Amino acid sequence: MTSYEKLLLENKGWAKEMVEDDPDYFNRLAHLQTPEFLWIGCSDSRVPANEITGTQPGEIFVHRNIANMVVHTDLNMLSVLEYAVVHLKVKHVIVCGHYGCGGIKASMTKHNFGIINKWLRNIKDVYRFHRDEIDSIGDEEQRTDRLVELNVREQVMNLAKTSIIQKSWIQNNAPHLHGWVYGLKDGLIKPVFEMDPATHIDDLYEFDDL
Repeated sequence: MTSYEKLLLENKGWAKEMVEDDPDYFNRLAHLQTPEFLWIGCSDSRVPANEITGTQPGEIFVHRNIANMVVHTDLNMLSVLEYAVVHLKVKHVIVCGHYGCGGIKASMTKHNFGIINKWLRNIKDVYRFHRDEIDSIGDEEQRTDRLVELNVREQVMNLAKTSIIQKSWIQNNAPHLHGWVYGLKDGLIKPVFEMDPATHIDDLYEFDDL
């Protein structure tokens, strides 16, 4: 049996088990999606949103990319954000990074990673903004961990800079924005940054005609 065939077999076993426990399980999922949360996480396979939060399918709307970035030119992420905020009316948007992130580590080097360079450049900007603090940390792992935290904070700020979030803050007094970091070594989530609806940010980024 090949590795991918094992996945298909496991899927059949899982589906059978779910129906045995709850015969109406898939029927409910097929007709209803009312998540309270949008999760913007890292593509890392060790950080699955549902598993680490103990939630079921349908409870969290998920977008993932390398190093959980909120890039203002990323139409994929922005489309997910607008759908979640405008149509699903989520109450919370969570940016969740994780310690030991490969994307963060790569951005702190001068190595050439090909096309990935263009993505990592956004993280390098975060490093540059906070270079004095990060470079003052002697331990390499601690430096990386701190950049993980600061990157999450910057991505939450990037959310607040979007017209999607600002318009929803004005019209719905939602969503709340959260910056979390997941620990691979202990499985625990650490909140590192929060923004309530209508939080004032720099005037330069606030729209005046929403």
